Amino acid sequence: MTKQEKIEFVINTLQILYPEIPIPLNHKDPYTLLIAVLLSAQCTDVRVNQITPILFAKADNPFDMVKLSIEEIQDIIRPCGLSPMKSKGIYHLSQILIDKYNGEVPQSFEGLEELPAVGHKTASVVMSQAFGVPAFPVDTHIHRLMYRWNLSNGKNVVQTEKDAKRLFPESTWNDLHLQMIWYGREYSPARGWDLEKDIITATIGRKSVIQDYYKNKKTK
Repeated sequence: MTKQEKIEFVINTLQILYPEIPIPLNHKDPYTLLIAVLLSAQCTDVRVNQITPILFAKADNPFDMVKLSIEEIQDIIRPCGLSPMKSKGIYHLSQILIDKYNGEVPQSFEGLEELPAVGHKTASVVMSQAFGVPAFPVDTHIHRLMYRWNLSNGKNVVQTEKDAKRLFPESTWNDLHLQMIWYGREYSPARGWDLEKDIITATIGRKSVIQDYYKNKKTK
């Protein structure tokens, strides 16, 4: 298979598996998405989706959020981990949105990445899912898959994002990154991985990864 054929195989397989793509984090607008993505750092989406209804019942916009104290926000989001940093970030970014953007979430990477506790990945998710701007946020699942599929050397997420954007057509990015997340969870997880069910890795996977899989299987 040529590199181009591999890319087409990935796109077509994911489209068959996930013609309708569920959004992993529950939200109703750009602000609630921004807060949910911020909370998801080193926390599962399932846990975030359990916590955000409690937080958003009290404050689902920046004007209400700044009426809460940082301590109150921290108490609610504690189960998501990193709550001291995240609560300060949520409070201060909400204040900036009010002061600088009339309470609206900025529709640019620059504006988003200037906000407290908002990194490139968070900005990419908001730009793609809230505003439809082509972006390719790389999480642990995508980072793992790009390495397993021999499409990136896997040294860091910055390189993985560059490789993904170079290899996949821009028109596919917003759907594809979500499809890859779901595929990584269901068919190619870090733990409890069954290569027989992982059609993409089994077909185009890095030889060393496949060899290691069978070697480890024999020793178990």
